[in-house]
Amino acid sequence: MTIKVLLIAFIGFGGGITVGSGLVALITVLGIVPRLMQLSKTYSFIRSYEISIILGAVLGGWLNLRNASFSFSPIILAPVGLFAGIFVGMLAAALTEVLNVLPILAKRVGFGEKIIIILMAIVFGKITGSLFHWIYYINH
Repeated sequence: MTIKVLLIAFIGFGGGITVGSGLVALITVLGIVPRLMQLSKTYSFIRSYEISIILGAVLGGWLNLRNASFSFSPIILAPVGLFAGIFVGMLAAALTEVLNVLPILAKRVGFGEKIIIILMAIVFGKITGSLFHWIYYINH
């Protein structure tokens, strides 16, 4: 092996450690997982959360490095997409709860007593954006 290959491997490994540490810091410091468990009332599944996060990160990184692609039927992909959407939505909700983003935004914009309007705008915006992406980019 040449010095160049070893240097590239070292830089790649260092970058992976840095990004992984940042992800762990985000999840740990902001308390996203405990808040997610509190919102969903699933404290008894703490080991499942830990294993899922670790396996998801490792498997996702490994598949990303291998440039893997899979072909599944829409019958299988529909529930997977639904659960992935639920997870991302709950993670985003837990993050906004932890950071108190919505109350601060509502006060700054002057919508203090109408926070439900902001929530519904976020929900409908997410649905519209997802449908547009699916219909326009995926099916064409």
